[in-house]
Amino acid sequence: MHPYLDVAVKSISEMIRFDSSRKKHKRGAPFGQGAYECLCRFLSVAEELGFETQNYDGFIGEVTFGEGEEEFAILCHLDVVPAGSGWTKDPFGGIVEGGKIWGRGAVDDKGPAVCCLYALKALKDSGFVPSKKIKLILGCNEEDGWACIDHYNQVAAMPERGFSPDADFPVIYAEKGILHVRLHFPTKRRPPFHYLEGGTSANMVCDYCEARPRALTVTKAQELGLEIEGKKLISRGKSAHGSTPEKGVNAIEPVFRFFMEKSEAVRRAYECLFEDIYGLKGLHDETGYLTLSPNIVKFRKHDLQVTCDIRYPATADVNDIHATLRKFGVHYETLHHQAPLMLGKDSELVQTLLGVYEECTGKRAQPIAIGGGTYARALKYGAAFGPEMEGDEAVIHQADEYITIERVNLLLEIYQKAIEKLTA
Repeated sequence: MHPYLDVAVKSISEMIRFDSSRKKHKRGAPFGQGAYECLCRFLSVAEELGFETQNYDGFIGEVTFGEGEEEFAILCHLDVVPAGSGWTKDPFGGIVEGGKIWGRGAVDDKGPAVCCLYALKALKDSGFVPSKKIKLILGCNEEDGWACIDHYNQVAAMPERGFSPDADFPVIYAEKGILHVRLHFPTKRRPPFHYLEGGTSANMVCDYCEARPRALTVTKAQELGLEIEGKKLISRGKSAHGSTPEKGVNAIEPVFRFFMEKSEAVRRAYECLFEDIYGLKGLHDETGYLTLSPNIVKFRKHDLQVTCDIRYPATADVNDIHATLRKFGVHYETLHHQAPLMLGKDSELVQTLLGVYEECTGKRAQPIAIGGGTYARALKYGAAFGPEMEGDEAVIHQADEYITIERVNLLLEIYQKAIEKLTA
């Protein structure tokens, strides 16, 4: 058992109790009070452990260990997506029960951030003197914009090399490109609904959508699995990370099917986004197929707005994606874009991290590619490394997110060895 397991579990539980999902800007707290307080508390814990820290205006924080001109980054984030619905545990309770720590951020990404901090502490206690200056960087806006990274690059110097513990093991050598767009499907003066809304985050599969039809067909609603509450039509789905929409159930889809025969705008949206009539989802390479997930819908003044999460293959040209989107024949806005990450499978960084994984788990493995986007792409030479493993229950961006205490123990060991090997 790792010497810092018990205190790491307590610290993860404490960090979960901060609702650090994005809220309204406050002075000194650009992403809301919860995210700011979580960052301050994390840095306070690091100071108590004997590390130097820096809070960059509430946008992002930093814990440093070691000296030297060359620097090495461990990029984590403390913000989380909104809790969403369907929880059986308090999403911000940090409950430790049944060998698990429950709550939003347990895996994504507060748990791994805490494990990296205590891995540094264990190295410090052992007398390890790194040849590089290690920067444990803690963002507060990873989930919806990366303004924290933009701010860091303005006020500090980002290391060129490092890893981000915010993805999968054994090690990630490539990440798809990420494109968030908001499409506008104009409705006629009198659409078949007074109200239609669903979804909370662009990178989170919509698990709840509701509408108020002008005329309610009970039989059709029942056939589509929709609920009726008074004059409201309700669809309940299952949340999942936007990069893996196949692991969720999109609540928008049956609502669109209910209205598409009476609304040209809804029909067009359904054909383009769910039927994929222009073949966007057929684009693929070694990093996988393009995914398209319509995750937020709003109806505003004869305008049906749908925000989509698109993850495109690493070797694809984003201009080709835009060319296909223009075929939809509707106005759209680009809300967010991150270029893909492609690092050689045989690169020193990837092979070192792979070797640590194999040493700690006793499993032979190969580097993999993912659709998710991590802070690793903020580095010139970066890779994503854990904390999830093949066979894990999908809990990221879903209800009842948790991390097992057994996994915390393993992460402490893995990250301690990885940091030591990469900064010796």
